[in-house]
Amino acid sequence: MSNSKYQLAAAELIRQRLALHPITPLPEPLRPHNLTEGYAIQAALNELLIQAGMGTMVGHKIGCTTPVMQAFVNIDQPCAGRIFSRTVMHGQGEVPAHGFVKLGIECEIAVQLAHDIPQQSTRHDLASVQSAVGAVMIAMELVDERYAHFPSLGVPTLVADDFFNAGCVLGELVHDWHALDLANLTGFTRINGHEVAQGKGSLVMGHPLNALAWLANSLAEHGQPGLKAGEFVLLGSVVETQWLKPGDRVEIDIPQLGELSLEVTR
Repeated sequence: MSNSKYQLAAAELIRQRLALHPITPLPEPLRPHNLTEGYAIQAALNELLIQAGMGTMVGHKIGCTTPVMQAFVNIDQPCAGRIFSRTVMHGQGEVPAHGFVKLGIECEIAVQLAHDIPQQSTRHDLASVQSAVGAVMIAMELVDERYAHFPSLGVPTLVADDFFNAGCVLGELVHDWHALDLANLTGFTRINGHEVAQGKGSLVMGHPLNALAWLANSLAEHGQPGLKAGEFVLLGSVVETQWLKPGDRVEIDIPQLGELSLEVTR
């Protein structure tokens, strides 16, 4: 695909996305047929979202990093998207139900980078990325199933649309995270006071920082800019997505990292 087609595909995606119109398959000439094309359209779309007032790109999300999420959406590989400053909340959040097609949340471990993770000739692994991590935090990802029928869109198109991301709630930074066993942290999700799900950090590719290494390698593989100091990365949900309705209050808790909440107004 040419750059002009990436721009046309991005324009069609943002038109449907901002109108909260369930996204339908792109016209065949504009449809990405592999992940590299999907990430190229995503880059064009993200520039349009900045122009539309979403703020700057401040973070990354990684989806489908756990067996439970891969089974949930029937996608057998991780996928990444970007997060914008105007969609980030801290500690607790409140969002209107009418601002989404189908709102859900996920319970995640996230990192904030103290240093760039440079692209390199050899593949990154846990050992090569952990020195870039300045802090760890609990995170609640907001996701929007804004697709008429997401299985029919194909993974490259879902990637082009930032793979369900609709924002996040972030917890306090934990700088002494080296004292924590991230793989053995357990996350809990409660809706209206009732526990609905729990899962361990080890579900995320064996260790949450393996997902960070995956992202660094994937960005390089698909010709996208590398990870920068100051950015945060949501590493993937340890539980299935929980779908919300107007009036719901959801809380997630990872005891060693803290607790977050979100209210969905009617």
